[in-house]
Amino acid sequence: MSMRARMALMGVAATLMASGALLPLVESPGWLLQAAVLLLVQSGVGAAARRVPLARWMTVGAQVLVSLIVLTLVFAREYAFAGLVPGPQAFRHFADLLQAGTDDVERYAIPAPMSDGIQLMLVGGVLVIGLLVDVLAVTFRSAAPAGLPLLALYSVAAGLSDGSGGWVWFLIAAAGYLMLLLVEGRDRLSQWGRVFAGGPRQQGGVSAPSGAVAPVRTGRRIGAVALGIALVAPLGLPAMDGGLLENAGSGVGAGGDGGGTISAVNPLVSLRDSLNVDEDRTVLSLRTDSDDLSDMYLRIVSLDDFDGSTWRPAKRQIGAVPEDFPDPVGLSPDVERKEVRTRITAVGWYQQDWLPMPYPPSAVDIEGRWRYEPEGMTLVGDHGEDTGGKTYEITSLDVRPTAEQLAQAPEPPSAFKRDYTDLPESLPSVVEETAREITSGANNPYEQAVRLQEYFAVNGGFQYDTEVEVGNGSDAIARFLRDKRGFCVHFSFAMASMARSLDIPARIAVGFAPGTLQADGSVDVGLRDAHAWPELYFEGVGWTRFEPTPTRGTTPSYTQPDLPGTTAPDAPEDPRPSQAEPSDEPSSSPTCSAEDKRLEACAGALPDDPAAAGSSGPPWYQIAGWVLLGLVVVAVPLAPMFWRVRRRAVRLASAQHGPSAAEPPPSTGGAGPGIRLDAPGGAAAGAGQVLAVWQELTDTAWDYGIAPDEALTPRRAAERIVRLGQVDGAAAASVHRVAGAVEQVLFAPEPHPTPGLADDVRRLRVALRSRAGRRTRLRALLAPRSAVRAVWAINDSATALQSRWSERRTTLTRRFTIRRTKPSEQRGG
Repeated sequence: MSMRARMALMGVAATLMASGALLPLVESPGWLLQAAVLLLVQSGVGAAARRVPLARWMTVGAQVLVSLIVLTLVFAREYAFAGLVPGPQAFRHFADLLQAGTDDVERYAIPAPMSDGIQLMLVGGVLVIGLLVDVLAVTFRSAAPAGLPLLALYSVAAGLSDGSGGWVWFLIAAAGYLMLLLVEGRDRLSQWGRVFAGGPRQQGGVSAPSGAVAPVRTGRRIGAVALGIALVAPLGLPAMDGGLLENAGSGVGAGGDGGGTISAVNPLVSLRDSLNVDEDRTVLSLRTDSDDLSDMYLRIVSLDDFDGSTWRPAKRQIGAVPEDFPDPVGLSPDVERKEVRTRITAVGWYQQDWLPMPYPPSAVDIEGRWRYEPEGMTLVGDHGEDTGGKTYEITSLDVRPTAEQLAQAPEPPSAFKRDYTDLPESLPSVVEETAREITSGANNPYEQAVRLQEYFAVNGGFQYDTEVEVGNGSDAIARFLRDKRGFCVHFSFAMASMARSLDIPARIAVGFAPGTLQADGSVDVGLRDAHAWPELYFEGVGWTRFEPTPTRGTTPSYTQPDLPGTTAPDAPEDPRPSQAEPSDEPSSSPTCSAEDKRLEACAGALPDDPAAAGSSGPPWYQIAGWVLLGLVVVAVPLAPMFWRVRRRAVRLASAQHGPSAAEPPPSTGGAGPGIRLDAPGGAAAGAGQVLAVWQELTDTAWDYGIAPDEALTPRRAAERIVRLGQVDGAAAASVHRVAGAVEQVLFAPEPHPTPGLADDVRRLRVALRSRAGRRTRLRALLAPRSAVRAVWAINDSATALQSRWSERRTTLTRRFTIRRTKPSEQRGG
């Protein structure tokens, strides 16, 4: 393998090693294998272009073009011509994916789900970094600057992951970069000749060879010293808070028990993924002493920051988990409550960062590293902690307010009310107008909240339907109010937004609706029980659950008052098995059908318009394009072999059956420059046949590693082939016989024909093949070195065509000039 090929492979390896730092950012690592394949294609195109060789800018251009094609094939083939050639639609699709990926990065917690946008950002970013590394280290032969894009890749990953495990990925990335430098160093030192590293060491009185060992040892020492400096030096800098190894494993927060913050991540991805499952699977199993299982909602997190299109948790301070939780905010001693104990077991594959538990909790007994967020009374895993396989016990309060207590709730504190009634200016006015119209005549915030719930769940004409056509944006809620179709996210978003427009503090809770009672008395909570519901605040009671989503969950008893001006909404029919009748069947719900999932109708908080149903099949031109692409994928790598087989057949056939118009007289390939084959008639044709056989012989030797030397005579060239190929006997005699025939046609006044030259070439090929290793034989068959003559022939043809065109243009210009000047010359005579 050539040194440049080694550098190219090392560049790919270094890029992939640095890309490993991106693995903790997403849930699935499969994108890295995809990026590795595309990187190899990109690097292979560069290696082929350099071997031709092409100009540097043409090499880079070819790599950029192929990278764009493979990205189109992977991410936008349905928008490209024949699924391969990108056009305006493909570029618009790329822009949409990148925008969606940017939104996903801001929205989702780490590790984020592998959406198409995030996957394009990861794979495309790695390809860009790989191209920069290849251009710098291989095309321009300067490996040192290639560390800058590798450092940029690692820095982006470390910044997004908040430094978690960063020192491990730094060591891996640094090792890849040092290996790249080492390979380049060996290449440069090998060009100097002798390595000046002192005299050879004696081993038992014999000098130990040095060769490339010195650069290897020197590179290891330099790399170890540089890596040590990179890790230790920051410790001595007063402007930095420790070195690269400090806080290496930090998760959420700053570690310890002193506090920290939790980022504004969006747990709605868990809800979205749960509604998209093909098969409802149990995620939690619980046993409780509560006498009302219909109210056993498991709350994961609350969303209190609304930007006009989606809700997310605000950035909050977190701390150590207290032994006894404080009373929930706003709850007065006058409200009836009962203490409930619940034991919950999560299955091993359900790895949720937030801890599902009844609200409000008063004590939690769980092992592991967990942090407490007091505003929402939630627990979040620290240092990568999650719920997978955990069993924990929750002590919570079953708060039982009456309708009268809620109706008589005093005004909440002004600061609290301001924080939880904030709405963006981008929210359409129809949201507040509809809320005012629905609650017209209500006497207090409680009656307003009940009427909002009735509007969505009972008398507003809304339907629970995952086949919605509601898109993202500030007008998403307005569209939902107009179309009156959606699922739990839409109902909870709309009711909470409308409540805030009425100055009622509101937020969104995300978690699980009550599960299904089993025969053994336990309750199974499945993925399809994932749910979102609004919580409204009433002073003296605190955050209170409402249920606006029809056919989901249970209607709270305190929202069925017997007060003037209100109606008592019937509890929506729950299509799941009644909890009074235990069932051995797994939990189920109508949240998202298989067809819904195929259409991705339950995909997000405010999903885009779903794709239309599938058609009868792809159009004929797309099928033809894929077939053509398959042929290209197969034919292009095998093109050198096909060309070489055809070339050999034509040359040897001309030697056996006479001259062929398809095979012009070739160059001597070792006979020396300046020789003209201008013998008359059959002599010229015979010379062309002999020289074709000679060139086939030298190309056969070239395919097996013996490059031709144009400066040698045929006799010397034959001796060189016999010596380097280590052939003897009949094969050696065949080589010399072909060389003698070449000398006859070149130098003899009357050359005599030499029969059996084609068999002589075949005999040499068999001898070289029998002495070559498996790798050399495969190389000679699949990627013969002499196939580069095809590229040379194309270049020569292009040059000749350009020369003929220049001559033709000169002739036409001369004729035009003569015609213009001739009349004036005649008048002058």
